[in-house]
Order: sequence, then structure tokens, then C-alpha cells
Amino acid sequence: MEDNKRPDQQINVELSEEVAEGVYSNLAMIAHSNSEFVIDFIRLMPGVPKAKVKSRIIVTPDHAKRLLAALKDNIEKYEAAFGKINQSGGAPQFPISFGTPGEA
Repeated sequence: MEDNKRPDQQINVELSEEVAEGVYSNLAMIAHSNSEFVIDFIRLMPGVPKAKVKSRIIVTPDHAKRLLAALKDNIEKYEAAFGKINQSGGAPQFPISFGTPGEA
């Protein structure tokens, strides 16, 4: 019987130079259906009325939940090392209309 979920199994991940540079985003919009979550990473510039989606990631609900747990774990580790992340009061107010997905 083959076990594909062995803990010692390694995955080789390739990272191109272009992707390694990353994409800056200061707004995320999240929408979902019964089969997927869509996360749009957006760059909003002060004084510019138009924001651009810089990257769109589509994941399964199962993967979205694992991503949430991994992000929570990393934020806890960050705060343990560098101190609490202080958020400004309330959700940011952006003059854009993008349906009704969640904002982050």
C-alpha cells in the first residue's frame, strides 16, 4: 500500500526570479463560491481613483482554511519576535466599488 502523506516526503519548489521579486499589495478583496475562494491582491495609491488588481489567487475551501491557519501561526510568531501589530481603528475606507467581498 502506497502512503502519499508521509511526513518525511519532500516537495521541490521552483521559484523564478520574476516571482521571487514579489508584488506589493495594500488591499485584498475576497470572494467565494461553493467550490473556491478568490483572493484579489490590489495596489491602491493615494490620490488615484483607480486601483489595480496585481494578482489573483484561487484556492479550494480546504486550502483556504489551511492558509488561514498558517497565516495565524506566522502572525503569532512575528508578534512574539517583534511585538504586537497595532491596527488603526476599524476597516480602511477606500473609495472603490468592487461588489461585496470581504476586505483585508
